[in-house]
Amino acid sequence: MSYGLGIDLGGSSVKTVAVTPQGEVLGESVDAFNAESKMDWAQKIRVIIARLQAEQKTPATSIGLSAPGLAARDARSIAHMPGRLQGLEGLDWTAFLNASSPVPVLNDAHAALLGEAWLGAAKGFQNVILLTLGTGVGGAAIVDGRLLRGHIGRAGHLGHTCLDIDGPPDVCATPGSLEMWMGNCTITERTKGRFHSTHELVAASRQGDSEAERIWLRSVRALACAVASFGNILDPEAVIIGGGISLSGEALFEPLRRMVSEFEWKSTSYQLKILPATLGEFAGAYGAAWIAFGQNATSAL
Repeated sequence: MSYGLGIDLGGSSVKTVAVTPQGEVLGESVDAFNAESKMDWAQKIRVIIARLQAEQKTPATSIGLSAPGLAARDARSIAHMPGRLQGLEGLDWTAFLNASSPVPVLNDAHAALLGEAWLGAAKGFQNVILLTLGTGVGGAAIVDGRLLRGHIGRAGHLGHTCLDIDGPPDVCATPGSLEMWMGNCTITERTKGRFHSTHELVAASRQGDSEAERIWLRSVRALACAVASFGNILDPEAVIIGGGISLSGEALFEPLRRMVSEFEWKSTSYQLKILPATLGEFAGAYGAAWIAFGQNATSAL
């Protein structure tokens, strides 16, 4: 049976899928690596590929990889990823894996949206954006059926949208960004030390803590303002929300939908859809596999 491998390299683990070109899932795995050990992630990926191919009893016909950072123009490496995963920048994965055919490499958020567009919540939409709410806020956009990549591969980093010109800078130097308002990276500061994760904040809000509810709804309001703005800029049919914070369920989606409806430009009867992602932590791996089947990251879906 013809199948491909999609590999998604994260900050502490590797998510991998074995899948056919028709979308039949043959296997999924999550493998942790030692982030403190130099390029342990790279060696783990070699081991994972060998293991999965042994399980399938035949080599994969294609391999694709997604990772944080900006992908190189030739799609053979990550060109820019400062600060972590040392050794990732410039690593040619086709050569490193001694692959018989090119191993395409793409940004993890771009891959996640392509995965959702292939097999998940974004399937069937020609204009759709993805926001992943976790430690930071990732993003990607498909416009008129094509992944928006931009001049240097930076397009879709929606978490670095400025919502407060006087706010503190984020990791990309954007003041008062959506990431600063919604990401777990600032939850301790936003709650004055009371909470250390958004899940703790949401749990307290659900239990009737009025101050927790105020902080949470203010964060959701910031997200809603950003989503309404993205609606004006890109005019998507839907916004797909993924990442760990999306697991808050209706505590997130009910106020978010209500606020977006309040802020949305009502030029027609169409209302922007706010949908939960469905592929979970494997979305990027599925997107990487889809690209590896010979699809072009900028081509129509």
